[in-house]
Amino acid sequence: MATQQRSASRLTVLLALGMNALIAVAKLLAGAVTGSSAMLAEGAHSVADTVNEVFLLTSLRRSARPADSAHPFGYGSERFFWSLLAAIGIFLCGAVFSLYEAVKGLTGPAETEAPAYTWSYVVLGVAFVAEGASWVRAVVQLRREADAAGRGFRDHLGRTRDPTVKTVFSEDAAALAGIVIAAAGIALHQATGNRVWDAAAAMAIAVLLTFVAFYLGRHNMALLIGQSADPELRQELWDELMAVPEVDAIVELLTMHIGTDEILLAARLDLADGLESSAIENVSTRIERQIEQRHPEVTQVFLDATYASERDRARAHRLTATHDR
Repeated sequence: MATQQRSASRLTVLLALGMNALIAVAKLLAGAVTGSSAMLAEGAHSVADTVNEVFLLTSLRRSARPADSAHPFGYGSERFFWSLLAAIGIFLCGAVFSLYEAVKGLTGPAETEAPAYTWSYVVLGVAFVAEGASWVRAVVQLRREADAAGRGFRDHLGRTRDPTVKTVFSEDAAALAGIVIAAAGIALHQATGNRVWDAAAAMAIAVLLTFVAFYLGRHNMALLIGQSADPELRQELWDELMAVPEVDAIVELLTMHIGTDEILLAARLDLADGLESSAIENVSTRIERQIEQRHPEVTQVFLDATYASERDRARAHRLTATHDR
């Protein structure tokens, strides 16, 4: 399942890379010919997206490496690191340059001749179709993942731990919005003869890209610093451990994402009194196998048989009551 998802993500990123590279060249050429701040801002936007797709492809390749002595839990977290770089790239390459073009458009010398508006509209139209095709591909993959997880599309988009397709979806959605903004700014510039509208469109694109960069950066930062599994999964794990006859109490249950489809579970369990060492080993093995069968995404399981004090037991009872609600 993880391999199929990675292959689908790679195809999605490759499609986005090809589209953005062609679009970036077309937008920059049109911006150079027309002098439009909005068009140049959109060109920078597409350049940023192209660079980001390279980051995402790198993350897919490097995160697939097997675990070794230096990284015993594997390299799955590299997906989060490279996706964070992609978010930074959106801001530095896209938002900052768009802001620069907006300021230059407002403070630069007056125009001596009317821009070639037709070129701008043609390039933006072609870009909208190309970006739309890439966006639809990302939507289709996200819908498939949402259906497989039994979630709605919006719910899955907010909860998915795969930053690759989420980044492509967000980039392409921002690209489509940016194209509409640029077209509106150019049209108002043409209608009024006032270049403030063109510069305002570049400013709006800068704000849009800043928002997208912050949204993606925050998501990947949370995963990089060790985000826990979804509450539903934690609830299921808690209930399954409490259902084991030999478990008297759960002192502590910790989860952490170590990859997009890999979760680490660590639990401190107070087992029934009187169990011999062999019985404890058998219980631990049975629990691990049960978790492996029911939750294949939980790839690392650490169980600690420990004594629970009265304080620990009271805390465990409070947590159990909270989980039951």
